[in-house]
Amino acid sequence: MQSPLIKYNDTTAILPPMYCGSVGYYATLAAHKNVVIDCDMRYNKRQKSTHRCHIADTHGELMLTVPIVKPVNCRQATWNNIEVSTHGQWWNVHKTALFSAYGRTPFFEFYFDRFLQFFQHRNGEEKESLMSLDCDIDAIIRDILGIDSNVIYQLSDNFTDIKDYRNDNFVLATAVEYYQVRRQELGFIPNLSVLDLIFNMGTEAPLVLKEIISKHI
Repeated sequence: MQSPLIKYNDTTAILPPMYCGSVGYYATLAAHKNVVIDCDMRYNKRQKSTHRCHIADTHGELMLTVPIVKPVNCRQATWNNIEVSTHGQWWNVHKTALFSAYGRTPFFEFYFDRFLQFFQHRNGEEKESLMSLDCDIDAIIRDILGIDSNVIYQLSDNFTDIKDYRNDNFVLATAVEYYQVRRQELGFIPNLSVLDLIFNMGTEAPLVLKEIISKHI
């Protein structure tokens, strides 16, 4: 049975890779039956969402960054060439920040164990691909949200009816609000990582995506 989130059966969406992508990003992904997450996009240091995401902690919006390394002597680098750095033991920073931000949300304990594998210690001896990190997290997020779009990670010439979102900033979720654990103190904070939606809304998260899709996509 096809997901009720899918709005476009015949159009292939091309999206950029993202680290724990935003709510609007996943609404866009879920609306299309066929999706290409283009990991062969040319490396652009200004495209921060491939290794950064935004969450909401006790003081408001907080940015989490995965430090990256561009291989030397690689003039035409794509995102597939970019590696994860061990600088600052970022995995501990992210894990601590997520516990602090969402430890009291209704669904944190139910879902966070599925992400713990990505916040384990790195010794720096083995190279780690940023795209492997992004795509592995993406697969878990889509499973939690019940998104069954056909997703591949490499663009080919076989696609004809294409909608290109690679330069989109995915702010579509701004107008659709949902429960956030600190909303009373901080107000609603839009355009956060979809982890915010998952930990706050749990099994009702797909309903928020459906509302975004029906109104804005």
